[in-house]
Amino acid sequence: MPNHSRLQIQAPHHPDAARVLSADALAFLEGVARRFEPERQRLLAARVARQARINAGELPGFNPDTAAIRAGNWRVTSIPWDLQDRRVEITGPVDRKMIVNALNSGAKTFMADFEDSNAPTWVNQIGGQVNLYDAIRRQIDFTSAEGKHYALKQKTATLIVRPRGWHLDEAHVLLDGQPISGSLFDFALFLFHNGRELITRGSGPYFYLPKLESHFEARLWNLVIDHCEAELGLPRGCVKVTVLIETLLAAFEMDEILYELREHIVGLNCGRWDYIFSYIRAFQTDAARVLPDRAQVTMAQGFLRAYSQRLIQTCHRRGAFAMGGMAAQIPIKNDPAANDAALAKVRADKEREASDGHDGTWVAHPALVPVAMEIFDRLMPTPNQLHRLREDVSVSAEDLIRPQPGAITEAGVRININIALQYLAAWFTGNGCVPIHNLMEDAATAEIARAQLWQWTHAGAAMDNGQTVSHELVERLLQDELIKLQSNASHPTAADFAAAAGLLREMALGATFERFLTLPAYGLLLQRERG
Repeated sequence: MPNHSRLQIQAPHHPDAARVLSADALAFLEGVARRFEPERQRLLAARVARQARINAGELPGFNPDTAAIRAGNWRVTSIPWDLQDRRVEITGPVDRKMIVNALNSGAKTFMADFEDSNAPTWVNQIGGQVNLYDAIRRQIDFTSAEGKHYALKQKTATLIVRPRGWHLDEAHVLLDGQPISGSLFDFALFLFHNGRELITRGSGPYFYLPKLESHFEARLWNLVIDHCEAELGLPRGCVKVTVLIETLLAAFEMDEILYELREHIVGLNCGRWDYIFSYIRAFQTDAARVLPDRAQVTMAQGFLRAYSQRLIQTCHRRGAFAMGGMAAQIPIKNDPAANDAALAKVRADKEREASDGHDGTWVAHPALVPVAMEIFDRLMPTPNQLHRLREDVSVSAEDLIRPQPGAITEAGVRININIALQYLAAWFTGNGCVPIHNLMEDAATAEIARAQLWQWTHAGAAMDNGQTVSHELVERLLQDELIKLQSNASHPTAADFAAAAGLLREMALGATFERFLTLPAYGLLLQRERG
């Protein structure tokens, strides 16, 4: 493929790349990347500096410099008609089959994901853009290799797209010899190809924005959106976004994030799994804030309860939606009793969200759409719950950082190792959304697994059997799990599991805590892709 100016494409051949990377699209992408890359790099450096201060003993808190924003009576601007009712949202990667099934699922919206449930191979990134282009124009019909035909129904879910977070690069596209932002690659190309088409069809370009850690990062997104709307001649404010509050630091700046994006934002979302990971990362060296086994860290208590309650209160005060999070359970077809137990957990989670005042929730599997829909239909008869201001909620800074009680068990150590190995091995094959032990795992849950292993090991955390979590224990259990997984491996292969074990060993037992698992994993993915 020809390069455009100083924007170089260094990628494997893809038959549809020319559709996505036309000369005009590349010119637009280069302009966006060149304009905003310096600020992205400055903000990424600010993240590292902030973490160093927390490691040195600084506790997160509300910023006194933005107190006037938190105290003000401002509200976000208008919300489009097709985002007024978001009671059930389905999420998943951008492969063709998933897109058709999700749009047909009966959910109100579908979040097409270039981020945590997508392994960022060139095939997935370019293919995802092509699939969404075709879906918007209702030309995505296809027949699978097994002979099954897929086509869109007359009525489909409203489309929302999640680009990658600010920390992720797109290494196949270089600007002046350096990888461009994965966020800008995903966002700019989708908007360039589909923004006006979506408006013509009576909807609009809608996005979920992930992994923000400050209102300054929201400000950068706002600048990007304003610039892109102007460059493409789109109506000002037509781009609408929902921000995932999935980092601990962002929870202290919900008002400020809404304010920075107030012409574009329609809501915030409780991204619970990344939020748990972010809590561990923030307090990586604080032995007093070590969390128990992941299964014991629930939305019904502690810092997670405080954060979800504050999110509802903050959003509704500003006229924005407060979206609930993902229940990771998936249907269990071969075990009715286990399936009933899993569905009971889903129902309890969704009833909590609807009763608290959330305006909608996430599911990962089409079979769970009617389960969640019944609950929100019953407990939320109106399109949303913006009228529920939750003025009874009072959440302090200490509430937002209070650890949850519970035990660390050897079984918990082992399951973290097993999940991380299975997920990483699948990720290396290009699959970023993996059913493991009847739960849908993505990059966020893999991050929890490796982060807990690192924190428990470096804190010398005590298990309920009186032993401590040591390097030796983790290494022994890692070898046990690796042997079991390799013994009947086919896809992923034994070599995939070996690569996963090598990376997990570095991430769980290394001297320093790496900010994101997906950064070194992306490097390994590129090596495999390039042969």
